[in-house]
Amino acid sequence: MHPSDRKWTLLFAYGFVLICLFCGFCSCGNVREITYLQGSFDTAKLSQVVTKEYLIQKGDLLNIIVYSDNIEATRIYNQPLVAAAGASGGAGSPAGYLVDENGFIEFQGLGPIYVDGLTKSQLKDTLNGKLANFLVNPYCTIRCLNNKFTILGEIGHPGVFTIPGDRLSLFEALGMSGDMTFFGRRDNIMVIREVNGKREFARLDITKPEVMASPSSIFMRTRARTSVSMASVKKR
Repeated sequence: MHPSDRKWTLLFAYGFVLICLFCGFCSCGNVREITYLQGSFDTAKLSQVVTKEYLIQKGDLLNIIVYSDNIEATRIYNQPLVAAAGASGGAGSPAGYLVDENGFIEFQGLGPIYVDGLTKSQLKDTLNGKLANFLVNPYCTIRCLNNKFTILGEIGHPGVFTIPGDRLSLFEALGMSGDMTFFGRRDNIMVIREVNGKREFARLDITKPEVMASPSSIFMRTRARTSVSMASVKKR
């Protein structure tokens, strides 16, 4: 090998080693920045989970399915199934009962029922009482169809997602959306909620265990608008 070639080879090797060492030091310094829930836990405090029951409000789209001992008699109290747009085949899904601006739903076979401000349990009791006049051992299930949140910023899959139940934690929301990217600041997440026509803002630090005690880390239907916007801020 020519001396000049050997010189360039050694320079390249040394440069490569320095780059690897630099990347290693940088990655070690950033591990703590992307680690969730660092430090010790106050288990006595954080193990307590206080939940409030979902309250129905105007604009909700409710999926209500009625059951009883007589399947044929029950059928007239259930909505027909509707196929999704662009879907081919399949059983489809109920259209849902929209809570109008006056707080009523127009229930199949029973007419208008005031539901605004009721819990799901209270609405079940109301429906079961009315249906008992026509059905044997009636009962029903209730689910909100338009409960959603929006997540934006340094996230794996930003977009609008459906909340599968009545409550969703911030960590579940991150899991559904592909988690934050390396550049997302775990110590500066903004959560925006609309409650009774007013916006609520909160900044959360998910690198600290104390975030588990924050009401803003739980997206719950307690007279809150279903659209929740969350943005992460890129590191500087």
